[in-house]
Amino acid sequence: MSQFHIVAIGTSAGGLKALSELLSGLPSDLPVPILIVQHLDPRHKSLMAEILQRHCKMKVKEGVHEETIQPSTVYIAPPNKHMLVVQGKINLTSTAFVHFTRPSIDLMFESVAADFGDKAIGIILTGTGIDGSMGIKAIKERGGTTIAQDEETSEHSGMPKAAIATGAVDFILPLQDIAQAIITLFRRDQEE
Repeated sequence: MSQFHIVAIGTSAGGLKALSELLSGLPSDLPVPILIVQHLDPRHKSLMAEILQRHCKMKVKEGVHEETIQPSTVYIAPPNKHMLVVQGKINLTSTAFVHFTRPSIDLMFESVAADFGDKAIGIILTGTGIDGSMGIKAIKERGGTTIAQDEETSEHSGMPKAAIATGAVDFILPLQDIAQAIITLFRRDQEE
């Protein structure tokens, strides 16, 4: 049985490009769900799932309230909704903005930390602001594994820098190495 049960990714400005690259490097049979919060314009329907599906071997879809998360599936938070995971199900809410954003990376990461503890991998990619830094701490405090994109490969380094500044990031990696790091964590895990 895999030590890890979920991968949670948060990103903002520059995220579509970063996610396309990261997801294209992952196999179709990654044995866990991936949850993604990307800050999006709340006034438009998002085409994010369709765009990312072109780069990803796994199924990519927008999260649906009360849906049970499945392995080898990528769930994207819909615009203007916080996406949390509660007892293995997606929970979409329209509660207050966090750091001026909805969906909030922090809320998603905190729910993943509460639900999955040390079985979670949390990843912060390119973005402006500080969203995700409290959540990355929550994942680390519950024994999860944390990764931040390095400054050099981040189109906007605000969010990764804020996450790294918490002291709760295990690995600071260039974008092109993050998919391989995820695969390695799973592989190492299966050998133990």
